[in-house]
Amino acid sequence: MKLQRILPYAKQLLHTAVQEGDIVVDGTIGNGHDTVFLAKLVGSSGHVFGFDIQEEAVNNTRDRLKVEKLEKRVTIVHKGHQHIKTTIPAELHGTITGAIFNLGYLPGGDQSIVTMPETTILAIEQLIEIMKPEGIIVIVIYHGHEEGQVERDELMTFVNKIDPRLAHVLQYQFINKQNNPPYIVAIEKC
Repeated sequence: MKLQRILPYAKQLLHTAVQEGDIVVDGTIGNGHDTVFLAKLVGSSGHVFGFDIQEEAVNNTRDRLKVEKLEKRVTIVHKGHQHIKTTIPAELHGTITGAIFNLGYLPGGDQSIVTMPETTILAIEQLIEIMKPEGIIVIVIYHGHEEGQVERDELMTFVNKIDPRLAHVLQYQFINKQNNPPYIVAIEKC
């Protein structure tokens, strides 16, 4: 297949926005895969701020970063992503070039703990405010469960109302696949 699958396309979008030395955000660190990817992208002179409410996610990500010898490039925040603006130092506001969110639940974890539309929307609003122009937020929406469908609907209502003078919004998805496959919403700050 020549069309890019969802996760490789998410990484490609981030790759176009993020350079060595940049400041980026992983809004849902999960098992640490995106955190490691971002830490490699920003290099030794950049930095990743990673957020998650679950101790299991924090531990999994720390372990993965340690194996990759990337822990110095990442600040792990054991809080929800709605605390992005107050957690990232004010002197870094206006410099963030990329962010990623994988919505839903922790793969292999407690499926009753899920991302919530209210906190996700707050995090996106904060990021749009503190990102550098042309910074990109990539949101991977997993909607194959009841809470995921609620979050998807509220998030899509929100992003459809973003002023196009503030940001460009892209939706990338396969429309003829079965079982509610994940899709991407990407937001590029103007």
